Amino acid sequence: MVDKTKKESASAPVKEEKGKDEVKEIKVEKQPEIKIDKMVENEETPKDAATEKSTKIIKKKKNIRQITHGRAYVQATYNNTIITLTDLNGNVLSWSSAGQNGFKGPKKATPYAASIIVKDAVEKASVYGLKNVNAFVKGVGSGREAAVRALNTFGLNVISIKDITPIPHNGCRARKPRRI
Repeated sequence: MVDKTKKESASAPVKEEKGKDEVKEIKVEKQPEIKIDKMVENEETPKDAATEKSTKIIKKKKNIRQITHGRAYVQATYNNTIITLTDLNGNVLSWSSAGQNGFKGPKKATPYAASIIVKDAVEKASVYGLKNVNAFVKGVGSGREAAVRALNTFGLNVISIKDITPIPHNGCRARKPRRI
């Protein structure tokens, strides 16, 4: 580090006039020494791409909880089929749909698509160790029975099957009759 000192001023008497008759002498004192240190900033050089690639990022391994019992929700509509596998509290473990697996148009609601969807969802949930499920089926699509059968074929024990399709009881208010 480089030390720089400020120049000292000379101490010479200075005369100051306060009127015509009075002359007063004032002595100028030395100024104290002021040290100015040169600040050195840490300049970071940009890292090369080669050095970044050589460094390994170590991630902490996640502790995945083991869930043996869960729920399987099957939503089978006329246009699509969606499978959701959850734990008993309703926290989603995995899900899959026909569109996600590459089916388009009317093929999304077929029983074959439902079995492929279940296979995909079960593979994703295998990390959690899911063994037994309660199946909840909703909707009137053609993939509903195929999805429940596929749950059993791909390694999950289906303990119970419950139909939770919404049914209107008395329903909405009817339109007024047409007058012709």
